[in-house]
Amino acid sequence: MSRHLHLYPLIPENGHVRRCLSCGTTENMKRRRYCSIECRQKLRHNLNIRTGLLQALQTRYATFYFTETHIALDILQYGSTELLSFIFPRSNGKKPVDDFSRMLNLLGNAWWEEVRRTKKRYLATRHILAKASPIEGDVNSVRPLEVREPARMATSMTHLKLRHNDLYSPDLQQIIKQAFRR
Repeated sequence: MSRHLHLYPLIPENGHVRRCLSCGTTENMKRRRYCSIECRQKLRHNLNIRTGLLQALQTRYATFYFTETHIALDILQYGSTELLSFIFPRSNGKKPVDDFSRMLNLLGNAWWEEVRRTKKRYLATRHILAKASPIEGDVNSVRPLEVREPARMATSMTHLKLRHNDLYSPDLQQIIKQAFRR
């Protein structure tokens, strides 16, 4: 996200302003990504519906973000090291998830028009990708973070002198009580 700070003045340098990824509100966000469960479900639903276009564009990874004035979709294709970005203006009074849906609907309709015109899907894909702007940036910026846990025992289990097998014992409560009493 640091590569977009100069483009979008609404993203602060310190990164402390949190917005709901679905509706864009900043109220009562604290350390959450979404303001409510409904917002999260609506965004997930819209993302799941529109995976067909991303598959047609041979997308390996994709990410989207928004400001008050623009919504952007960055994609990385299979076998490519070039990031492509689709940037669309936001509609006044609309939620980011609605603008995202509108943007992908426009791209999807353009893809289908090109398929009908040429009868070739790969040409339609090239046509849509030609509308994207190549951007300078790290390829890892669109890859999802992979959380890895070490294969060693947790420190609390070490302090309590518990073994991994103890966690699957039918007498787990009794074993934990005894460990705390030691």
